[in-house]
Amino acid sequence: MPKPQARATQEPLKTPTQNIARQSAVDSPQQVKAETDIDAIRREGLTGRQLRMARRMAQKHGLAPISDFDAVRQLRLKGIDPFQSSNMLELVVPTKDGEDDAEMGTVLPGMGKIQLPQTIKPASSQVPQTEVYTADRRAMEITGIQRDIASRRRKRLALLLARLSAFVFLPTILAGWYYYAIATPMYSTKSEFLIQSADGGGGGGPLSGLIPSQLANSQESIAVQSYLTSKDAMIRLDEALGYKRHFAQPEIDAIQRLDADTTNEAAHKIYKKNIKIGYDPTEGVVRMEVIAADPIVATDFSKALISYAEERVDELSQNIRNDAMEDARRNLERAKVERREAQENLIRLQEVYSADPTEQLAALRTQITSYDQQLLEKKLALQALLDNPRPNQAKVDGARGDVRRLQDVLTGLNARMIEADSSGLSLVQQSTEIELARADLATADAFLQSALQGEKQAALEAGRQVRYLTVPVRPIASDAPSYPRKFENTILAFLIFSGVYLMVSLTSSILREQVSN
Repeated sequence: MPKPQARATQEPLKTPTQNIARQSAVDSPQQVKAETDIDAIRREGLTGRQLRMARRMAQKHGLAPISDFDAVRQLRLKGIDPFQSSNMLELVVPTKDGEDDAEMGTVLPGMGKIQLPQTIKPASSQVPQTEVYTADRRAMEITGIQRDIASRRRKRLALLLARLSAFVFLPTILAGWYYYAIATPMYSTKSEFLIQSADGGGGGGPLSGLIPSQLANSQESIAVQSYLTSKDAMIRLDEALGYKRHFAQPEIDAIQRLDADTTNEAAHKIYKKNIKIGYDPTEGVVRMEVIAADPIVATDFSKALISYAEERVDELSQNIRNDAMEDARRNLERAKVERREAQENLIRLQEVYSADPTEQLAALRTQITSYDQQLLEKKLALQALLDNPRPNQAKVDGARGDVRRLQDVLTGLNARMIEADSSGLSLVQQSTEIELARADLATADAFLQSALQGEKQAALEAGRQVRYLTVPVRPIASDAPSYPRKFENTILAFLIFSGVYLMVSLTSSILREQVSN
């Protein structure tokens, strides 16, 4: 034992501090050497990042260091470099006496040749130091470490508050100041309208009366909604009521104000922001909100847009109705022309043939039928006479004469039916032309009746296609500003800035951790 430690054992026990000092004075040489090595490592000036790396490496190798400096000491005892990712030249400290760096590889007793960079010159023989590491000193160092940790925490908290103030609190305060003190109050006018058909139903079919018209007219409602938010409606509103001139007033704040020579594109962006239109398919109602700096102007804008919607609704079905009626009228005119041509053809044939060929042909056929009957009777009478064994020749000759004369009459009648007259046509041909002309006239009459019925049906369908606007909620001027919503907008700005800051902080932390590893 060294002499200072022997004297410590002979001193009487006076205080707890002296008792702890005396107990520490009788430590083994290994403990004294470990504390000496830790003090030497502490004097090397290692950074916090190097100490954390040494502790993680010691935990990986199954060591149980009591501190970061002890982790460095234990790793060096095992011949492990705790700073593999560091530059090796940073760990080499020049000696005071100018010794050569090659002496870093000195062979130490019980340790072998050291292959790692050393910050102190290893001596050939070392003796335990006489300085006693007392409890007061330990408590002082622990207190210093705790103060250093608290100081770091305070600095980190101060930096955090500074970043939050710069990137979250200050922008939120500026946004709230704008909404509460700078932003021009805007007035909104709300209205509701729906599109209905003239018949009050959804079209044809057995269930058409059960389908609400607002559900059947969803396409028209969507089309009107798109039109009211279009640039065409904005230009009409500007030409009629000066929309751009209203939002270019100097009383409006700079963010919401339009330039005096602004373009239609820039004005349309403000227009879509201040004209809010929504269509509810379950109820078939189109809800519209118009925002302006003056409540009277907002009401005028809303009424003008409703009138534009009425015109657009009427135009949507106007082409369909016009096309249907035009087709029906065209078909009717064609049927009338065809019927007139058929009538003229029949009259012309009747004028060409002085007598009705059909009646003459019917009379001839009646006569032929009568003579055929008489001829048959005469033939039967002649045959009866010839059947006698001794017939009367005079009667037989008379009967034969009657048969011959009837045959001559029938031959003449048949010839009159098939022979051409002065017109160059026979009675049969004339009768056929007359019948065809009458059939054409009957067909033309049927077509004319169908065209008349089609025109009436087209008129009815055109009446059903008529759409009109019903305004259950009319625009009324507001007596209090509706925008901006100061508190809601300020809270929303705070949430947005907080979210952006959080995302950037997380991203930077992840990148910093990846780079450090």
